[in-house]
Amino acid sequence: MRGLVIVLAFLLLVEAQAAERPAFILAVSWQPAFCESHEGLPECRSQSPLRTDADHFSLHGLWPQPKESVYCGVPGWQVAASQRGAWESLPPLALATATRHALDGAMPGAMSALDRHEWVKHGTCSGFDAETYYRISLRLLDELNASPVRAVMAARRGRELSTGELRQIFDTAFGAGAGLRVRVACAEDGGRRLISELTLGLAGDPARLGLGALLRLSSVTEQGCPAGMVDRVGLQ
Repeated sequence: MRGLVIVLAFLLLVEAQAAERPAFILAVSWQPAFCESHEGLPECRSQSPLRTDADHFSLHGLWPQPKESVYCGVPGWQVAASQRGAWESLPPLALATATRHALDGAMPGAMSALDRHEWVKHGTCSGFDAETYYRISLRLLDELNASPVRAVMAARRGRELSTGELRQIFDTAFGAGAGLRVRVACAEDGGRRLISELTLGLAGDPARLGLGALLRLSSVTEQGCPAGMVDRVGLQ
């Protein structure tokens, strides 16, 4: 019995320590809202109701924490190109064909070389190579898009959704407390407030753990925007 108590105490200590140190932030976009103010970008000019990002979350990035963990071992010219938005001048990524195809579907911003920028700025600090970094990112995004969170967002297009309700759906999908690790960002569009992005705090090993475990191990975050409309494809 004493041994069991020691083991449980150790596990609680490990969980408490992990909760103090978010390892990553997974940033996912709601692309129709993003495109309301970025209509000139190729990924927005080509957006349609039939494309995946019309009713699924899109990958923005997987960001190692703390936030100062950027541009690890990156040559100065690449840092400068990344910071000034010259992303197409950054080196193409050496990804497997299947990973490249999946990333192009999950990250519309790859049409503007967002994938190169995210790798140079954040991925180089992840401890993974580019292939592993994006395979992990895609798996976590797939878990989110296969969950009730995505289904509710899609069903609520054209209507408002509160952060409180969204967090409750995260709890249902990924376990009690998961929603407290989610922050909602909104964008103003005329007289509308649109849900534009979610940032999910993750702790633990993303190469080994699922999204639910990574969320629950992370620390609680502020809710951000209290409520916003779920946008549809097309300029409103």
